[in-house]
Amino acid sequence: MPYEQRVLDNALDAVGSTPLIRLDKIAQAEGLKCNLLGKVEYTSAGGSVKDRIAKRMVEEAEKDGKLIPGESVVIEPTSGNTGIGLAMAYKGYSVIITMPNKMSLEKEAALRALGAEVVRTPTEAAWDSPESHIGVALKLQREIPGGIILDQYRNFNNPLAHELTTGPEIIAAVTATPSTSAHPSSGKVDVFVAGAGTGGTITGISRAIKKTHNPECIVVGVDPKGSILAYPDNLNTEGKGDVYVVEGIGYDFIPEVLSRDPHDINTWVKTADQESFEAVRKLMRLEGLLVGGSSGSALSGALRWLKSDEGKHIAQTPGLNVVVLLADGIRNYMSKPWFLKMALEAEPTPLAKQIADALKNGKSEVKTDTDALAEDIAARLEVKG
Repeated sequence: MPYEQRVLDNALDAVGSTPLIRLDKIAQAEGLKCNLLGKVEYTSAGGSVKDRIAKRMVEEAEKDGKLIPGESVVIEPTSGNTGIGLAMAYKGYSVIITMPNKMSLEKEAALRALGAEVVRTPTEAAWDSPESHIGVALKLQREIPGGIILDQYRNFNNPLAHELTTGPEIIAAVTATPSTSAHPSSGKVDVFVAGAGTGGTITGISRAIKKTHNPECIVVGVDPKGSILAYPDNLNTEGKGDVYVVEGIGYDFIPEVLSRDPHDINTWVKTADQESFEAVRKLMRLEGLLVGGSSGSALSGALRWLKSDEGKHIAQTPGLNVVVLLADGIRNYMSKPWFLKMALEAEPTPLAKQIADALKNGKSEVKTDTDALAEDIAARLEVKG
């Protein structure tokens, strides 16, 4: 459902309505015959899929009288993107975001640019520790008059936002696209793949698809190694408690908004950082999509599942539609060492040799130290709270 051809009243009107794009080059490179489609959420106004839940949680809290203009202070523990959505949607409320140290400086910079206060917390703190981003948010709520936590981990408006918007957008795009000889289509969403953080995105979209469109759709959840969200629990044994770099997905507790019912999420895939970042590179180089790390996790999980015994029949059936949720863009991660190494230390292309040959008489000895560059960017971006 594209934006209406009219002037929008404000930035919130530009939340959602994101494109569903064919990933044909990746499909071809991976030997897939099915349609591989990416739901590109970084085109939303705030830059991520979390814009949707921030908008809905704020609007519903206003309707319920929980948010009072001029009095309420919105406090939210988040990995960053929900905070950006809330700061964008704050409508005059003061906003405090608590966020683990591992989350990017770009997220903090964006939050502060939008007028939010940011409190960093130890990455290693368990979710129920007073020092965690959740524990600190609860303390601030107790101490600050008017403080309210909208609580994306338990707020039913989180999955409901996706059941009412993201899911229907995917369904509409697939059903409105005719089957052709060049691009045969079943006319249905046959498989949906997404990473799980709070779990609201995958839960809500699954419900939209299965309730109103295709009850037989296979929903695949992607969870990083070191997290405990995947079901059954024995999938989480390997690497349990390990630190992972990818942001925005995975937790050390089960959020209430995540459905682990196999009817909602049929199967799970565990992914590692390196394969996630390799998938980011594929999306950038082959499809021109400047996505973040969790989008790479979703794609790598989708490819792994499509090559498994469970998924290979889907992969080799022309016309079946596999939709992958690409949650955010690279904007939030450009100072991260994993991205700088990928971007600046990639294998030279054939064109690079031609350039070097053409300029061999003026050869430059300048080399980029990506570790030093990452440290320099971090120092420049650091904002004292």
